[in-house]
Amino acid sequence: MIGVVIAMQSEADILLDVMKTHRFLTVSGKKVHIGEAFGKEIALCICGVGKVNAALGAQLLVSKFDVKCLLNFGVAGGLNADTELCQVYQIGAAVQFDFDLTQLNGTAMGTLDEYTENYLQLNRFKDVFPIRKLGTADRFNDSPADYKLLTAELRADIRDMEGAAIVQAAYATQLPVYSVKAISDVAGSGSTTEQFLANKDKALQNLKAALPAIFEQL
Repeated sequence: MIGVVIAMQSEADILLDVMKTHRFLTVSGKKVHIGEAFGKEIALCICGVGKVNAALGAQLLVSKFDVKCLLNFGVAGGLNADTELCQVYQIGAAVQFDFDLTQLNGTAMGTLDEYTENYLQLNRFKDVFPIRKLGTADRFNDSPADYKLLTAELRADIRDMEGAAIVQAAYATQLPVYSVKAISDVAGSGSTTEQFLANKDKALQNLKAALPAIFEQL
């Protein structure tokens, strides 16, 4: 069974629209749909926004439904010219850019205490989507300081609020983990909030069109 961790209902709906749901339940306050799509058995958890919600959703799927891998998809913000509005990218590596033990450990920004590198590597699909690096934090803003950290120091291409936390949970359970993002807003091109509201639906439709290719390789 494939475990799918999704932050928002609108993101989950693009899979639920084509998924035959056999069972629906609420576990620890999280909505979980059990069913089938694209010939695969799926447990889909709508975890809520943010890193703690994302990690809880991932662990719930591992503990309660014995999934063989974890997949996260949804909309996210682009950070540079290598990310185009509404285009779909796979994540090759992810970092939590609000995790900072630099002063204590002398490690690079985003390096978790149990690791030596700040970026955690993901499993990748073969020749389907361009690969980009993801920065994750519990922040949605237009902060110049965050933008400088993400682009100048961490060299991230995309940012979100869940992805790297799901990767951390997958590492802890030794499961393969995949992530695919569609760009809803690009930093430096005006208010990210206004862009998100204007582009979210189109980005999700592009992501929906990519779902067959995603599940084919899982």
